Amino acid sequence: MTTPSLARPAGAAVIGGGTMGADVAVVLSRGGLPVTVVERDPAKAAGLPAYIGAQLEAAGCAAHAGPVTVVQQLEAVDWADVGLVVECIVEQLAPKQQLFARLVELALPSALLTSNSSGLPISRIADGLPTRARMFGLHFFMPAHLVPLVEVVMGPDSDADAAQALMQTMRRCASVPVLVRKDRPGFLANRLQHALAREAFALLDDGVASAEDIDAAVRFGFGFRFLAAGPILQRDHAGLDVHCAAAATIYPSLCNDAEPARALQQQVQAGRVGMKAGAGFRDWPEAERAAERARYDRLLRAGLHLLGDELPPLPGAAATPFSEPKAT
Repeated sequence: MTTPSLARPAGAAVIGGGTMGADVAVVLSRGGLPVTVVERDPAKAAGLPAYIGAQLEAAGCAAHAGPVTVVQQLEAVDWADVGLVVECIVEQLAPKQQLFARLVELALPSALLTSNSSGLPISRIADGLPTRARMFGLHFFMPAHLVPLVEVVMGPDSDADAAQALMQTMRRCASVPVLVRKDRPGFLANRLQHALAREAFALLDDGVASAEDIDAAVRFGFGFRFLAAGPILQRDHAGLDVHCAAAATIYPSLCNDAEPARALQQQVQAGRVGMKAGAGFRDWPEAERAAERARYDRLLRAGLHLLGDELPPLPGAAATPFSEPKAT
């Protein structure tokens, strides 16, 4: 296999221009990559240039961004200029396998082929394809242009040098890549996230605390510290002996259920699946939904400013687009 050099990648293609795909295009463009987005829906395709441009302006990196082109068919992509493909289509195995089988025919033999799947192992998507060595999970988190983390997930056949090239490319885009060496369900971050969520919903089922108090305990307690230190580094701060002693007491009573909690299943069965349905654990009329999304977006951007000096800089810029202006 020819491992492509992605220190100065020729260009990228994002397949699927929905909520996630559009934000992934912003990430790649802010790194200076020429980006082609493939979106079949005419209405979505028409709105993408303005949306992507607005997000690049908001980040203050429009001047250094790579050009973004939107097309509606795979065949309209200039594949000779694509060194990286990011799939952002529906979260179903069969359509992804069909797409990657087509990419085998269209993309350069050196191009890296990646999937933004949040749960489907890249090994299953790559099954039977001759491109397995250059296929990876490339898992972003919503909203992709505001959450710095991206997981580079290796399958059993993924090429290690190509994985490092992909990590380098994501740093070029001011993202923070983590290498996931084993292709397990949920990869790395979602496994950690679901472990916390399982206990949170179990506490709700058991009547230990309300949903609001559980959220507050995370946001204003230990979760507040996560901005400064992850769970392992934080334990070094606090003392491993203290944590080990507490773990021996707490671990036996933690939830280890194999099924989702009753409170969660009941909401889903009632169609109360969150903001997109207008209701979840609380009602979300349109006005409150808009206000909550604005609050959420504002705090994420504030967090980015706090972490700005720890994020990779963009090419051609003095700092990351998230750093606070320096005093002069």
